[in-house]
Amino acid sequence: MAEELYFIKTNPNIAKINLYNKLCREEENIINFLQNDAKVSLEIIKNKVKDSVENLSKEELSSIFTWFSSAYPTDPEEVKTQLFIHGLDLFYEIPKKENVKTFQEMLSDYEKYSKQNLNFMVDSQNFNQFLVYGLFFTDISLKEQGNCTILSHYLKADYPSLYALAEDQFQKKGSDQNYDPALQRYFGELYDLTKFYKGPIIQLHTS
Repeated sequence: MAEELYFIKTNPNIAKINLYNKLCREEENIINFLQNDAKVSLEIIKNKVKDSVENLSKEELSSIFTWFSSAYPTDPEEVKTQLFIHGLDLFYEIPKKENVKTFQEMLSDYEKYSKQNLNFMVDSQNFNQFLVYGLFFTDISLKEQGNCTILSHYLKADYPSLYALAEDQFQKKGSDQNYDPALQRYFGELYDLTKFYKGPIIQLHTS
């Protein structure tokens, strides 16, 4: 697969039934995608899924994702459908390598400021705060290029400290770089897709 950053919502109740049953039915298939002691790893994964799919580690989730993807190598929409049926809603992706790198760098900078570890599985409220920061940062960049956006304007009054942080960070490191305007769209669409969601957000990076 190409290098992409995927965003996933979970449905533990569905995964507890559908994903668990699939793991039990197709043990010989998924074992090929597990490292180290595959049979032991599979039993650990099954026990975690039976409890809650949100207990899976990044490596375990990546193995499941690769397993599903390999079944439909030329049909990414079917991969999404099958993941959804089994309790994993792949609801958004950033497809461009350079934008993935910039997104992750901005996330790292925000982690330093907020003193939060926005790991691969992150609370949606904390993730949403980062998205607001990203909207502000990219909006400032667009203004430098003679463009502007409406969403950031409306959010500014509700998040003055995040806007001040974005201004400060842009002055420190952003003004010397040319950011792809698509980044603003990514932040805006992710914000719209997660602002009312209460569960964890999974970020899965493939390369």
